[in-house]
Amino acid sequence: MKKPKTLVGIISDTHGLLRPEAVKALSGSDLILHAGDIGKPEILKSLKAIAPVRAIRGNNDTDDWAKPLGDEKVVKIGALSIYMIHNLKEMKINPSDKGYDVVVSGHSHKPYVEERDGVLFVNPGSAGPRRFKLPISVALLTITGSKCSAKLIDLI
Repeated sequence: MKKPKTLVGIISDTHGLLRPEAVKALSGSDLILHAGDIGKPEILKSLKAIAPVRAIRGNNDTDDWAKPLGDEKVVKIGALSIYMIHNLKEMKINPSDKGYDVVVSGHSHKPYVEERDGVLFVNPGSAGPRRFKLPISVALLTITGSKCSAKLIDLI
């Protein structure tokens, strides 16, 4: 029997702009993680039209609507634990010691996927307004049982 796959869309640093390309890239997701710097609550509402959303606050999310989101979050999907934090430089834990399988972050606007000490680190980059010459992107995390893989998707 084939194990079911869970598709998790990962987005960050929208800064109030949800591009149609991001919506298209995230459609089909079973869950969407927003790693902060959302910009306005309408972004989360639009994402919730695609799939359930778990979001954290970024350093620019200072209005009252964002306070309940929190600065970090742990999301369990089946056997996997995903730790979310906006700015990786503010992480005060060792994710491997805590048993986390994936760390999702944003803030830098620099997309990357890399494994460190058995933990998959994913920064989807920025899906909002372009900053410098950095790419506009999101990421997709595919979970099958206790295994996962991530890929970056350039939007423009």
